[in-house]
Amino acid sequence: METVTHHDRETAYRVSDRGGSGRPLLCVHGSGGNHAVWKSQFRLGDERPIVTLDLSGHGESTDIDADPGYETLSAYADDVLAVAEGTDAGVFAGNSMGGAILLHLALDRDDFRPEGLILAGTGAKLAVLDDLLTWLEEDFERALEFLHAPDRFLHDPDERLVELSREAMREAGQAITYRDFRTSHEFDVRERVGEIDVPALAIVGEHDQLTPPWYHEFLADEMPDTELAVVDDAAHLAMLERPEPFNAAVGEFMSSL
Repeated sequence: METVTHHDRETAYRVSDRGGSGRPLLCVHGSGGNHAVWKSQFRLGDERPIVTLDLSGHGESTDIDADPGYETLSAYADDVLAVAEGTDAGVFAGNSMGGAILLHLALDRDDFRPEGLILAGTGAKLAVLDDLLTWLEEDFERALEFLHAPDRFLHDPDERLVELSREAMREAGQAITYRDFRTSHEFDVRERVGEIDVPALAIVGEHDQLTPPWYHEFLADEMPDTELAVVDDAAHLAMLERPEPFNAAVGEFMSSL
């Protein structure tokens, strides 16, 4: 892992470069995750270098002292900008909260000028069930069990992928995972997404109950230059569960830029 220092903290990231042309694709994970959720997207390195980062407090990155909500979202956005500057990233992919971070950057940061956005398992509003927020704060194992039931993180949970996801969330810890989901819960840019005229791909797992396909249909309808792609036999972590069709859709989108 490489690191970049900014705002008195270090953000860790990994680069896979197989000689692909074009500016790198920078991938941003979701709540309680880390860079490893994008491990299957390194196969796209033949087209562009692939960069995956750990947001503050996740994986190998230094944590922040920030309240859930806009303060945390803004700090995570600073992580993305710092890694983007250090790697000259031009295309950005975000899953779940990672997608919210990219939408925030596109709307509120003048120094964010992407060639394209890939919005995966995300939405313009990311409401979280009240029960899940309670479990995340008071009964972490019950929250993990809920999230890893069929058609939430994964359509047909494979034990190997479930363990990878659980391990990442346990490593991030209960407090940080709760902060992430609370931050997602407060995110809402439905009235503003029409301002984003960057080429974008809204891609979703067919069975995603956390950010359903209609969240992505909304993005495709409201954002002026956005395509919609649905990954069959997948749920929220389609990039991990069904990497071949996910990568095919992403590769086609990047080739069109």
